[in-house]
Amino acid sequence: MRQSVTLLCLIASFIAAPGVSVRQAETFGDWSTPVPVAELNTSANDMYAVLTRDGLTVYFTSNRSGGSGGDDLWYATRPSVDSPWGTPQNMGPEINSSVSDSLPFLSANEHVMYFQSTRSGGCGFGDIWATYRRNANFAWERPVNLGCVLNTQLWNETAPAFFEDPQTEQAYLFYGSDRTGGLGDFDVYVSMLNDDGSATAGVLVPAFSSPKRDTRIFIRRDGLEAFVTSDRADIGSQGMIDIWTTRRETLSDQWPTPLVSLPSPVNSSCDDGSPFLSRDGTTLYFFSNRGGSPCGNRDIWYSTRVKIHEENNSQPSFATLWKWMVARVSGSPAS
Repeated sequence: MRQSVTLLCLIASFIAAPGVSVRQAETFGDWSTPVPVAELNTSANDMYAVLTRDGLTVYFTSNRSGGSGGDDLWYATRPSVDSPWGTPQNMGPEINSSVSDSLPFLSANEHVMYFQSTRSGGCGFGDIWATYRRNANFAWERPVNLGCVLNTQLWNETAPAFFEDPQTEQAYLFYGSDRTGGLGDFDVYVSMLNDDGSATAGVLVPAFSSPKRDTRIFIRRDGLEAFVTSDRADIGSQGMIDIWTTRRETLSDQWPTPLVSLPSPVNSSCDDGSPFLSRDGTTLYFFSNRGGSPCGNRDIWYSTRVKIHEENNSQPSFATLWKWMVARVSGSPAS
């Protein structure tokens, strides 16, 4: 009982301490007119780009020649964020197969790359797989299936998107699936990721799902802004696949619905999807097949926005604060 009271007192004193301010969400201006990433695009389909935290490596999907067959995973590097991308390289037969390998997404520490594949050895028609590396100086290892708890035997799982809760540090994997029990077509599901890399069974995310096709999402790293790829027919739809968004005030809030379609010029009358937001929240990468009549093959595009208000990061995560308080009460050093 005494320890509980002490912990409550520590919480109160921390909140009231001078110089400690409540976390405030970042705010941004409007999105700019999108621009194609010329160094990455070809006459084939080039799409689903994700960047490393430093912005110096991009991974993406392409069915261009020189691959292992079908959609392959490719990457490119650059010496600085202001430099053009170098010549894209195929990730090689250790990672790619003779069928479709697509939709890469990195974990927060960038030691895991999740992707979708229709290769043999999985659970169903299309599964989520993962490749691991010890750090950025090591090569990616042979991919492994995430298992038949997350993946289903009769349906498809696709478009993985990693998110780590900034307060609890719990890791989640969001993805699209056409399994039964959803709202229709593909819906968005989420699984918790365990410390050993295994995943829990998927749970439907109604806020991101609709009776239409809902697949790749992206949640900003502070957990307060989300983007969803969908061909839903809600107000604001441009008519095909669009990028939709929603924002919330705090992590404990539910995601507001209905989602809002990103206005033109981000969304177009063609397909626009698979959003990826840069670490600072100012650059949105996505695929689009705009520019032709009718719409052509998919290319990688980006749009930018100006940060108006900086997030206040002086408040540590609750998990960190809790460890500190327990250590103070028990007299043991904080790990």
